[in-house]
Amino acid sequence: MLHYKPPKELRSLFIVHYSPLLLTILTGPLTAIYGIWEIPTEKIISITAGIIVFLIGTYVYFRWEIFWHKTYKGQLVTGGIFQHIRHPHYASLLIVGFGLAFFFYSLFALAIAIIAIPIMICSIIDEEKLLIKQYGEEYKKFMKKVPWRMIPKIF
Repeated sequence: MLHYKPPKELRSLFIVHYSPLLLTILTGPLTAIYGIWEIPTEKIISITAGIIVFLIGTYVYFRWEIFWHKTYKGQLVTGGIFQHIRHPHYASLLIVGFGLAFFFYSLFALAIAIIAIPIMICSIIDEEKLLIKQYGEEYKKFMKKVPWRMIPKIF
């Protein structure tokens, strides 16, 4: 089993981009418990949409996780889900966060998910600088081949 430990430069980024998801998990249920910060739509629609979006995010996460652990041995990984987007891990975290916000029908959790978007974008930009340093021209070619960071045809 591969024991991946992110470089020290990236550890703070991992904390930063997992924090919104953890906040959503911690604060989302408050809406149901106290009836506050509710998304102004039918609860069943919000919960159903949340389950669907959450499952999509979970699917993307596990596609990334399984492929990454089977494939990564220090080289640039460009196959599997990486053929479509360069940062499936970040994308999956955002999708899961939005899914949980809708599942909990919580405006507060939805606000956290929205705030997470620029956090993820900054994390991606910082990580890509490190990847260019680490892999050089190979990563630049990969960026041209796969122009989408998180959402095909959008970003």
